[in-house]
Amino acid sequence: MNEKQLPAGTSATVAETSQPAANWRQLGWLPCKLSLELPVARFTVRELLRLTPGRIVRTEWSRGTEIPLRANGQLIGWAEFEPVGDHIGVRITELV
Repeated sequence: MNEKQLPAGTSATVAETSQPAANWRQLGWLPCKLSLELPVARFTVRELLRLTPGRIVRTEWSRGTEIPLRANGQLIGWAEFEPVGDHIGVRITELV
């Protein structure tokens, strides 16, 4: 994970960087849509029409490659897929 540098002339306390602003805390219950963007190169409409449950779609992304993480369509960070037993989990690697 890359550390982000603050612009020159600014500073932040530990409380400011590790906790959300007090004004946002009261909105913590609001639902949002979290999504990962995984582009599939050379995917055709024919392949789309042939999709069925359980079918595997090959991607250009390799294991360990960071994937854009979005909340309500806005980029909020990067993540990686990771096997978790019989499932696939997502490890958040960076928040922007």
